[in-house]
Amino acid sequence: MDSKDARTGALRKLPKVDEVLSWPEVAPFLAERPRELVVDAIRLALESERTSIRSGNTPKTREGLKGFILDMVRAYSDFHLKPVVNATGVVLHTNLGRAPLSEKALERIVEVARGYSNLEYDLEAGVRGSRYSHVESILKKLTGAESAFVVNNNASAVLLALNTLASGGEVIVSRGEMIEIGGSFRIPEIMKASGATLVEVGTTNKTHLKDYENAITENTRLILKVHPSNYRIVGFTKEVGIEELSELCRERGIPLLYDAGSGALVDFAPKGFADEPSIATSVRLGADVVTFSGDKLLGGPQAGLIVGRAECVEKMKKNHLNRALRIDKLTLAALEATLRHYLEGDPWETVPTLRMLAEPQAAVMRRARRFAARLAREFPSSLTARAAETTAQSGGGALPATPIPSAGVRITFRTMSCDQVECALRFTNPPVIVLKQEDQVVIDMRTVLPGQEALIVDAFRQIGLTG
Repeated sequence: MDSKDARTGALRKLPKVDEVLSWPEVAPFLAERPRELVVDAIRLALESERTSIRSGNTPKTREGLKGFILDMVRAYSDFHLKPVVNATGVVLHTNLGRAPLSEKALERIVEVARGYSNLEYDLEAGVRGSRYSHVESILKKLTGAESAFVVNNNASAVLLALNTLASGGEVIVSRGEMIEIGGSFRIPEIMKASGATLVEVGTTNKTHLKDYENAITENTRLILKVHPSNYRIVGFTKEVGIEELSELCRERGIPLLYDAGSGALVDFAPKGFADEPSIATSVRLGADVVTFSGDKLLGGPQAGLIVGRAECVEKMKKNHLNRALRIDKLTLAALEATLRHYLEGDPWETVPTLRMLAEPQAAVMRRARRFAARLAREFPSSLTARAAETTAQSGGGALPATPIPSAGVRITFRTMSCDQVECALRFTNPPVIVLKQEDQVVIDMRTVLPGQEALIVDAFRQIGLTG
């Protein structure tokens, strides 16, 4: 029988949806979940197997197919937003939720969410208070700024700053800083939405101080400087620093807004990330307003943090847009706990994002070797596994020019193809997201959190691997 006939035969042996619905193992799902959800999951599982067979992969055994279908039904009818194991080596993986929170942040979320809180209640005065007071003093201490508050993300922070300080006027931006980040967030569009008019100066690779000077008119309301957190221009380049721009702004009586993007509250240079400016440095050099993200290099929840001169920041707090952009009590609880890590201890040890970014390659390699040996012991007849050097990434539009030496486990499977394994792992409980390289599955250990090795082993069992 040739391969085409074999594929045709395997396709014909696949069960019909009605047959699967009659399996005893499916009955509990039909009793607890809408029938439509169960039927959709069965169809999806069968179509996945058809695609795999047509691609030339070895068909699953009947038991293996049954397990795959049941796992698909379970995954499809479960909560849609769920935890996953990130084995990709991308630390701030936007698609996987960016920064994992610390244990203290998680505890604070639960404590605050369980009942009522003093979200907007001044306990000392017994009157209504401000939700921003819970983090304002901490942010001022950490950055040296006169004032601070928080909105729901950095794009909102930039929009609010532009609308407050420059609506109806012109904002000068270097052409080399006209960024686009994930989700098609572009500086020109956010500028338009704010009510300000964009004025580009310089060229893509070079902008001089005189370009800004010559562009200032009676309609200029603001100069915007943008940190290229998700790209780098190298070679024949020139940009104007914050200190020079702040001097120019003071001379001309206009504020300087700095979109710092990733939000480094500590010095990243000793850890090998030399190009990331700290927020405190940006404030010290003279930026009137600095905006940055909470869920990137800061390592907290999604939020847009705003610090700077009181005159500018207080105007932003009073903007009517602020109510539409404000953060909730759960975000505030997680953010306050994360910021306290920076005040009270060593954030490189207590903030998961910083810990993952800074872990030495040798330490990651030791974990990779241990895990490769464990997989070889657990599944000797199903796979071969070896530890190998890898290259991780910061991700999340941060530290784009700094590859991170890492280590992982390269796995070759005997009974399933790389594509089959990668697909099946996305439907385990919890899902495991891996890399595919050279017909091997790669598990980068840098982003595998403590204790998750057992979850990966269990996921391998769920997809039918045996010892």
